[in-house]
Amino acid sequence: MFDVIIAGCGPTGAMLAAELRLHDVRVLVLEKETEPKSFVRIVGLHVRSIELMAMRGLLERILEHGRQRPAGGFFAAINKPAPQGLDSAHAYLLGIPQPVIERLLEEHAIELGAQVRRGCAVADFEQDDEGVTVELANGEQLRSRYLVGCDGGRSTVRKRLGVGFPGEPSRTETLMGEMEVGVPQEEIAATVTGIREAHQRFWLRPFGEGVYSVVVPAAGVSDRAEPPTLEDFKQQLRTIAGTDFGVHSPRWLSRFGDATRLAERYRVGRVLLAGDAAHIHPPTGGQGLNLGVQDAFNLGWKLAAQIRGWAPETLLDTYQAERHPVAEDVLDNTRAQMELLSTEPGPQAVRRL
Repeated sequence: MFDVIIAGCGPTGAMLAAELRLHDVRVLVLEKETEPKSFVRIVGLHVRSIELMAMRGLLERILEHGRQRPAGGFFAAINKPAPQGLDSAHAYLLGIPQPVIERLLEEHAIELGAQVRRGCAVADFEQDDEGVTVELANGEQLRSRYLVGCDGGRSTVRKRLGVGFPGEPSRTETLMGEMEVGVPQEEIAATVTGIREAHQRFWLRPFGEGVYSVVVPAAGVSDRAEPPTLEDFKQQLRTIAGTDFGVHSPRWLSRFGDATRLAERYRVGRVLLAGDAAHIHPPTGGQGLNLGVQDAFNLGWKLAAQIRGWAPETLLDTYQAERHPVAEDVLDNTRAQMELLSTEPGPQAVRRL
């Protein structure tokens, strides 16, 4: 019997497993994917997350793979300088490939003694006064004292738990990817500067070695249920910019909407939610990974204290009391950004103001 089973070995699940292992809690992480992600999407660590990595002795190995940039100019792409005098030894943003940060956090959890089983999807569970019986997709049953769903926006754990996920469905679709281009950087910069005055959900940003991050509205593109193609990107680039910039050799292609939802509860008995299983929002501002990792940092020691028997009766409930309002703030933050990115006259007027 395990103390905690975690569904999902993304950044949130891996961070939570490591935090629990610091208190010698027996942890099993179940990940439905057989292999780690292969696409090289760049994600950003914000100041507080960088501080947490430093506290856990992880920052040096993370810095080797990241690129620092100022902590400013990323709210709805409004060009403002970084704030001065931030009370932190790490007052910067860190861009890092998503597979790298996920690998580093998983390795950290394993080094501390967490077990990770890939190709194992949680299908169902039942909880009682003593623990949780978890059923896998292959019919195998496992037993633990607690279960934490870190299994993403379509969380099986949340759905089986019956927790409401109110919010707004997606209204705006956007294509995002990383690919090489076939024209000089100067030509791209001149074209993009003019277009972005009217289309804020549009950019081509260089990563180096000819690779660019490309973001473009997805209106009129093929069915959302199908993954986007390079031709979809070319079509949208030609529609908005009059050229497809010779894009080719994509590293990865995706699409996202602005659906915004927040779980009504983060805990029901011995089952808890964290990360995207508890909240989803547009990636504007790059806050999702940070929000999930900080959920895990808050929950880890509290859940360990409960298991070890030294927690006050109400301690575990402070996880929702503290983290739910943070998610509410982030959801409002991204709602505001998406409004300011609209090309409609009203939001554009507010943006200018």
